[in-house]
Amino acid sequence: MLSPARVKYRKQQKGRMRGPAKGGFLLAFGSIGLLCASRGWITARQIEAARVALTRHVKRGGRIWIRIFPDKPTTKKPAEVRMGKGKGPTEGWVAVVKPGRILYEIDGIAENIAKRAMELAASKLPFKTKVIISSQEL
Repeated sequence: MLSPARVKYRKQQKGRMRGPAKGGFLLAFGSIGLLCASRGWITARQIEAARVALTRHVKRGGRIWIRIFPDKPTTKKPAEVRMGKGKGPTEGWVAVVKPGRILYEIDGIAENIAKRAMELAASKLPFKTKVIISSQEL
């Protein structure tokens, strides 16, 4: 599972997810990509589940790029613990995703297979997505 090797601070505040994606909104590596249409957090487990669905459908053919990385720690307090006494321990890692961000890219396989693979990967994710095709091929 994806997680940073080390971080400057163990815990982070929630933050706000306003506005569109500031970067990562153009296809940079592959010819077909999965674009996020809404905002939210995506966990390391969800990124991995989508990646597995993608690679299984293409039967390990072609080339796949993951364009997001979970670098934000999330915390959770244990069950049945009273309020106060500080913030809970780190539970997992998430990536903050805004509308317009490319999540995955794929190249080197037939377009119909790649589209279907992206749809399968999208079903593992917690928000709306779109499959986009590079304008270079059209």
